Amino acid sequence: MHIVLCCAAGMSTSMLVSKMKAEAEKRQLAVRIDAVPVAEFERIIDDADIVLLGPQVQFEASRLTAIAAPLGKPVAVINMMDYGTMRGDKVLDTALALMPS
Repeated sequence: MHIVLCCAAGMSTSMLVSKMKAEAEKRQLAVRIDAVPVAEFERIIDDADIVLLGPQVQFEASRLTAIAAPLGKPVAVINMMDYGTMRGDKVLDTALALMPS
């Protein structure tokens, strides 16, 4: 599974990605987690299974969902509290809940 976090520049999510990777390792989950700027969304969508948006780019959610939906790729905004407190476990749970069965 490939989870991609998108934010304004791809920088602010890098610490959250590290915490998510540590949590995934602890749970022994085989996931790939990356952070990219939202401007790269269309380039990465084919390779992503799930896309999570940083709260600062939530205004892009409907446009990006419209691009991703025909490909069967879920897009969601990360909970602002989980993002702000860098709760990698909660954000990983959000991503896993979006994974199609």
